[in-house]
Amino acid sequence: MSITTESELLGMIKVSEVVGTTLKLMKAYAKIGMSTKELDAYGGEILKSYGAKSAPYETYGFPGYACISVNKEAAHGIPSKNKILKEGDLINIDVSAELNGFWSDNGGSFVLGEDIHNHQPLVDASKNILKKAITNIKGGVKIADIGHLIESEAKKSGFKVIKNLAGHGVGRSLHEEPENILNYRVRTNRERFKKNTTVAIETFISTKSTVAVELQDGWTLVGNKGGYVTQHEQTILITDNTPIILTESNGMWN
Repeated sequence: MSITTESELLGMIKVSEVVGTTLKLMKAYAKIGMSTKELDAYGGEILKSYGAKSAPYETYGFPGYACISVNKEAAHGIPSKNKILKEGDLINIDVSAELNGFWSDNGGSFVLGEDIHNHQPLVDASKNILKKAITNIKGGVKIADIGHLIESEAKKSGFKVIKNLAGHGVGRSLHEEPENILNYRVRTNRERFKKNTTVAIETFISTKSTVAVELQDGWTLVGNKGGYVTQHEQTILITDNTPIILTESNGMWN
């Protein structure tokens, strides 16, 4: 959305702080032996305590408050009482919500407990690439150039990007224009980031796959060639200089 008034800015700051805090608390709450359903219920209670509503549930009827993807799941994992968290699991939590007519989105991947499967390099690459991408965004920058940066940095780290998952505009709804802030360069895309707009920037960094495919449950996405995928996402306000990270309460880079 385009921010034109102080009240709009305050609305975006407030909902972004809520989703950021929820993500941070859910990450800290995740324990070995816990089900993803239990973790999701905890996140749902936090959102409710702020008067916020789960965006995927409100918008798409998603069967959970947050998307919780484990190991080979790339995105949109459904919380389940049968999915029990184990030592060394690669977990992604994606929290988005609506509060007072404003919407915000953030997510992060992490390793639970000891990194016995060596997922940390993939997690670090995703997190660091997102930081670099955001640092390079300002009004007038081509969306395609940021996609090129993300893919180039992934390759440098020995990884690939998922090409059919993307960042997006956010604010008055969960997904707005620009709809495809992709993790690679589309040369024909001449669109530029606009000052005073709010967007969700997200990385999808993978070990083997380049396309996410949907499972029969109609939600869960996995890589087309297997392997693992990490995602990190922040909602930002674009300026003439370095963007303002609205979801910084998630403590992603602390």
